[in-house]
Amino acid sequence: MELRPLLITNARLLGSEIGSLLVTEGRIAALNPNETPDGTETVDAKGQWLAPGIIDLGVFATDKPAFHFGGITRAALMPDAGPLDDPGLVERAAKGGKPDLWVHPVAAATKGLVGKELAEIGLMKSAGARAIATGRTRIADSGVMRRVLAYAASLDLVTIIHAEDEGLTAGAVATDGEMATRLGLASAPAIAEAIAIARDLALVEETGAPVHFRQVTTARGLDLIRAAKAKGLPVLCGITPAHLFLADTAIGDFRTFARLSPPLRSEDNRLACLAAVADGTIDVLSSGHDPRGPEDKRLPFAEALPGMAGAETLLAFGLNLVRDGHVTPARLFDMLAATPARLLGLNAGRLAVGMEADLILIDDGTPWQVDAKKMAAYAGNTPFDGMPVQGRATAMWKGGLRVR
Repeated sequence: MELRPLLITNARLLGSEIGSLLVTEGRIAALNPNETPDGTETVDAKGQWLAPGIIDLGVFATDKPAFHFGGITRAALMPDAGPLDDPGLVERAAKGGKPDLWVHPVAAATKGLVGKELAEIGLMKSAGARAIATGRTRIADSGVMRRVLAYAASLDLVTIIHAEDEGLTAGAVATDGEMATRLGLASAPAIAEAIAIARDLALVEETGAPVHFRQVTTARGLDLIRAAKAKGLPVLCGITPAHLFLADTAIGDFRTFARLSPPLRSEDNRLACLAAVADGTIDVLSSGHDPRGPEDKRLPFAEALPGMAGAETLLAFGLNLVRDGHVTPARLFDMLAATPARLLGLNAGRLAVGMEADLILIDDGTPWQVDAKKMAAYAGNTPFDGMPVQGRATAMWKGGLRVR
């Protein structure tokens, strides 16, 4: 099917000045063009934001209805489902959502994700892997982790890391503090995150390998990331909206939808995370999308599995960061699209000539309420159930083809 040229007019480009954007052959051809090709389709944005499609870095399930609702045009799939430790599995995952959603597999760093033996990383890269990851847990053996980092770096792949020291967190379902004590829940000190980060930063300094800490959620951990960046180490880190907008008080009444990994932190740590977004220490905002059905969540808190359905609320809570003055619209979409694209080696994520035309229109003022029972996701296990939010994607194009 031949794609018609597309002109989107009267749009607030990345939430700023009114302008227009021309797409030809699936790519952005011009911003504010003086002329357009014959047969161009024109869409009047009516003052809505025009932004690059969100690239959700580190989801645990491919959930197309939820992604389309949330303005997500590409998703980096974590290796835990499978696990993705074999070239055939990686190749199959890469074909999962096309053409209207592109899934970019993140390969398992070790066989079976057990942290013992390196997986076939080179073959998985050839099969379509865009990065490698340790999965839901870290690699405890420092020797194995050093080999993983060195090998991934030689292949120009970023290693995505989960940062919690298992010696401290084993059996824990919450963070040490008043709430965990009051509920009688097994808990671990927040320092478990910083200890894991410190070990891996030492290995980064030794190997020069680029890494991305998928979630950094504590003041101590963020201080270590800041110091590493100041030294020029190739380090990125991310967070989900849950750790920016919820503290550990959200697990009151044993709310299993607020059972997450890493667990929710104290209010002081939450505020430190917001400050780290504002000062640029945190590079990526992702959904951590991990839909869990009743069989995983309607259990006693300590037995429920961690995870949240985050794809549908990612954009709305990102817009909250703009409204609250923590970030500009351009910085928000650096976190949601441009930086994930750079990490994954994608020609997308920016409103720039030559980029693939993955685009979303956003009505930033539309009020709505998060409702777990009405979510498009496979399961509605959101810790934000009942919360009022503002802003949603109203249209979406994947490679210049309208998909919503």
